[in-house]
Amino acid sequence: MTSTEAIRSIQDNIARVIKGKPHAIELTLVCLLARGHLLLEDVPGVGKTTLAHSLARSLDCSFKRIQFTSDLLPSDIVGVSIFNRQKQAFEFVRGPIFANIVLADEINRTTPKTQSSLLEAMSEAQISVDNQTYPLSQPFMVIATQNPSEYHGTFPLPESQLDRFLMRLRIGYPAPDEERKILARTPSLRPAEELQPVVTAQEVLELQGQADQVFMDESLTDYILSLVQATRHTELLSLGVSPRGGLALSRAAKALALVRGRTYCLPDDIRELAPIVLSHRVMVARSQGFGLQNFGQAERIIQDIIDSVPVPV
Repeated sequence: MTSTEAIRSIQDNIARVIKGKPHAIELTLVCLLARGHLLLEDVPGVGKTTLAHSLARSLDCSFKRIQFTSDLLPSDIVGVSIFNRQKQAFEFVRGPIFANIVLADEINRTTPKTQSSLLEAMSEAQISVDNQTYPLSQPFMVIATQNPSEYHGTFPLPESQLDRFLMRLRIGYPAPDEERKILARTPSLRPAEELQPVVTAQEVLELQGQADQVFMDESLTDYILSLVQATRHTELLSLGVSPRGGLALSRAAKALALVRGRTYCLPDDIRELAPIVLSHRVMVARSQGFGLQNFGQAERIIQDIIDSVPVPV
């Protein structure tokens, strides 16, 4: 199976469940191939969890779902050491983070302390417990869902946590024609359970390797640097994009090129991805009259920066 066939098979498989959202499916796959983590933020009921579950079902990989609640503890995620009386020694019992695809459902309903238990896993693909380091299986991806922060019972995600997500994506409501198809199909409480894997874990790793090899001209690297620098020198933002953000945009642009059947990046790849890769990594200045995590305003500021920075020819 070629890379194009593998990518198309994943997209078509997910589209059997997620109707009318080809762009959201494409970006989710881009995030996977860029070795990134995805934050899905939207109102309840638009398919955030179903999209994550559908991706996991399309891959022949291990999958775990963690329901985040206010009383969830870090040990409930990474695992805990339990004393074995027969062996007279402590044994580490692995938590649900030890899976290829991890769904962190409603991540902003738990405390920042518990949210922070994901930091090492998301940045270094390993877990450290009791002075021991345990590597995570590859491929590894965290897909987190969250309701908008104005909903009751939610906690803001720490800036360090947000910076580890490659993308922040909104699914949105389906178009009327697509919603009609959803209402007309055979009722199922878990439609993603009907999907069968179409690619193996090894094939995913090969696709990730191919994404790394996509050519990016030096002028595009300078373009990304100019965008990142512009976020650090505008009075509209109190916190600009970190170096990790620039690297994330570069990896995402290469993965998008591969998904669209190219071996090279275009300026349009960067322009399209910049708002969803960079907007959650910045803070809107208080002088703008918005909260620090007002993503809508942050996206508009990032878009204005994109429009103001010259595009390489």
